[in-house]
Amino acid sequence: MTGNEFIKKVKKLAKAKGKTVSIDKSRGKGSHITLYYGDNFTVVRNLKDELKTGTYKAMLKQLEIKEDEF
Repeated sequence: MTGNEFIKKVKKLAKAKGKTVSIDKSRGKGSHITLYYGDNFTVVRNLKDELKTGTYKAMLKQLEIKEDEF
């Protein structure tokens, strides 16, 4: 899954749960952006690259999303 695909899935989940999602490109360096999901946030690295398994799981944990919901 790429960074862009991750963001699309988070947006879809947020819409179903009634949470807000926003992206802050200024709060990141280079190809990194900050993704806000409700009150939680995570940093998404290069949007076009594949996410590594550990990175993917850590991002879900930071956003407090269970893997089976995703």
